Amino acid sequence: MSAEDFDGEWESVSDNVLARLRDAILEGEIPPGAKISEPEMSRKFGISRAPLREAIRRLEERSLVTRVPRQGARVVALDAKKVNDIFQLREAIEGMAAREAAVHITQPEIDLLREALERQRLAKQAMPDDPSAPFRGLDIDYHSAIVRASRNEFLIKFLSEDYHGLIELCRRQQRRRPQRTERSMLEHQRILDAIADRDPEMAELAMRRHIARARQDILEHMNN
Repeated sequence: MSAEDFDGEWESVSDNVLARLRDAILEGEIPPGAKISEPEMSRKFGISRAPLREAIRRLEERSLVTRVPRQGARVVALDAKKVNDIFQLREAIEGMAAREAAVHITQPEIDLLREALERQRLAKQAMPDDPSAPFRGLDIDYHSAIVRASRNEFLIKFLSEDYHGLIELCRRQQRRRPQRTERSMLEHQRILDAIADRDPEMAELAMRRHIARARQDILEHMNN
C-alpha cells in the first residue's frame, strides 16, 4: 500500500468514526455531560483507540466534546446559560443568512423551500400529537437551505460544520409541542415570504424572531 493509499484509508476510517460518535451524542446514546469511554466505544465500533481519539479531538474542536482534567473526554454539558449563548449566536448569524439569501436566492431554490414547507405540513398532519421526530429533520433541511442560499462560504461552513453538532444538540432539548410546531411553520412561511419578495430587512427580522422564540421555548422547558 502506498503512502497515499494509507492516508486515504485512515481519513476514511477517521471520518466514519467521527460520524458515528457524533450521531451517538446527538441521538442521546451518550447524553450531555456523560464521559466518553474509549474502551467501550472501541468495542462498540470495532476499532482501535487511534481513530477514536482523532474523532474525539475533532469533536472537541467543534465544541461538542470537552476534556476534563483527570476525567477524560465528556460530551459538553448544556445549561441554560450555554443554550442562551448559542441561540443568541444563531439569531445573529442565521438572521444574516436570511438577509443574504433574500439577495442571492434563485427561483429554483425558492421552489425547494416551498416544497420543504409542504413536507413539514404533511409531517404534522401524519403525526398531529407528536410531530417532533419527523419535524426536526425537516426543520434542519429548511434552515440549511436558507444558509446555503446566502452564498457566504464562511457562514455556511460555520453553521453546517464548525458548530452544527452543538447547535443540533441544543435543538434536541426543545420539546416539540403541537402548538409550537404549528407556530414554527407559520414563522417559516413568513421567512420564506420575505426571502421570495427579495426583502432582506424583513427576512432577517423574521428569522431573528423565529430563533428568539425557539430559544425562549427551550429555556422554559429547561427551567420546568
